[in-house]
Amino acid sequence: MTNSKPSASSNAQGRAVPRRPAEVDKYVDTFLSAVCDTSRRYILELLTIPEEDDPIEMPERRSGDIAKAIGLSAATTSEHLRQLAKIGMIKSRRDGNVVYYRLRDKDVVKAFQDLLSALDSDYAQQITQKSDKG
Repeated sequence: MTNSKPSASSNAQGRAVPRRPAEVDKYVDTFLSAVCDTSRRYILELLTIPEEDDPIEMPERRSGDIAKAIGLSAATTSEHLRQLAKIGMIKSRRDGNVVYYRLRDKDVVKAFQDLLSALDSDYAQQITQKSDKG
């Protein structure tokens, strides 16, 4: 008798299911968990906005400016920044008493910008479709 259940690497239609090494899955899950927090997502979004004088270089922001821009206390913002740095999403550098933060990887910046743009467009389409039906 043959086993009719799909194997761990295929779905019900017999198509291969994408698999990554466990450490990569953990990294992806950590990233998604980090961006599920609205404040951390705002920080990441803020760090993707290019500087007016240098749109090519990775944007860098002072911790105090980040706190002010997203409307959180310095302490709360610092905790979010610490968490993002701990998982390797952002890098920091100190200049005297000021700490500057930026995203660590240009590819991640581009992917994050593309994801946000796609989600904004998808949401707008859903709203339009709902209003057309209503």
